[in-house]
Amino acid sequence: MKLLSVDIEISDVFELGRHEDMDKYAPFHISVAATAVQGGEERVWYSEQNGQPALNLTPQRAHELLKYLDDMQRSGYKVCAWNGLGFDLKWIGHHAEDIPLAARIALDSYDPMFQFFNQTGYPVGLANVAQAMGITQQKLMDGADAPIQWRAGNYQAVMDYVLGDCQITNLIVNAIQETRQVRWVTTKGYIKAKPMPKLKPAREIITEPIADQTWMDNPIPKNKFYEWATKAAE
Repeated sequence: MKLLSVDIEISDVFELGRHEDMDKYAPFHISVAATAVQGGEERVWYSEQNGQPALNLTPQRAHELLKYLDDMQRSGYKVCAWNGLGFDLKWIGHHAEDIPLAARIALDSYDPMFQFFNQTGYPVGLANVAQAMGITQQKLMDGADAPIQWRAGNYQAVMDYVLGDCQITNLIVNAIQETRQVRWVTTKGYIKAKPMPKLKPAREIITEPIADQTWMDNPIPKNKFYEWATKAAE
C-alpha cells in the first residue's frame, strides 16, 4: 500500500468546552499543513510574509497542496488522514476555494477515524489509538496549543508537530493492516479492540450502516463528517 498521510493545523484560537462542537467556531483558517509519504517524501506547507511564515496559507498555496494530493492519489497513493473526511480535507478545500476537488479527494481517501466511528458510533483520538497500538512516537503538543504557538512565532515547533502527526498516522495505518484490528485506550484507561480486517475508502464507509447509537445521550450524526463532500460531488 503506497501511503500518503496529510494533516493540518489551524490558526484560530478558542477555548473548546467539554463536549462542545468545534464546528461552532468554523470556518477555520489553516496556518500550516504537512504531508508524509510512508518511507518517502515529507513536506511542510505554509506561506511566507516578510521573510517568515505567514499567519495563514494563501488560497494559492492551499490549492497547491490540494493539487499535490490529487496528483498523488491519481498516481496510486492512498491519501490518508485522521478525521480527514470531516476536517482536514474539508478545510483545505475551503481554504483553496475548490470544494469540489477536495470532495473528490476526500471521498476516495482513507480515514481510519471515520471507519472507527462507523464501527463504534463514536470518535477516537489519534493519541489514544497510537498508545494502544504500541506506537512509540509521541505527539509533540496538544492540538489546542498549536494555534497559540504559531501566533507566538514558534513556527518550527508547530511544523514538527504537524509532520509528526502525519508520521504517526502512517504508523497506525501500518499497525491496523498488520493486526487487522484497531485498539484504543478508553477514557477509563482500559485498552479495547475492534476487528478492522480492511481499511476502506470513505465513499464505501458512507454507504455502510453505522453501529448502534441508541444508548448515547448526544450521538454524533454520521452525515456530519461527509455531507459537505457528497453535496459537492453531486
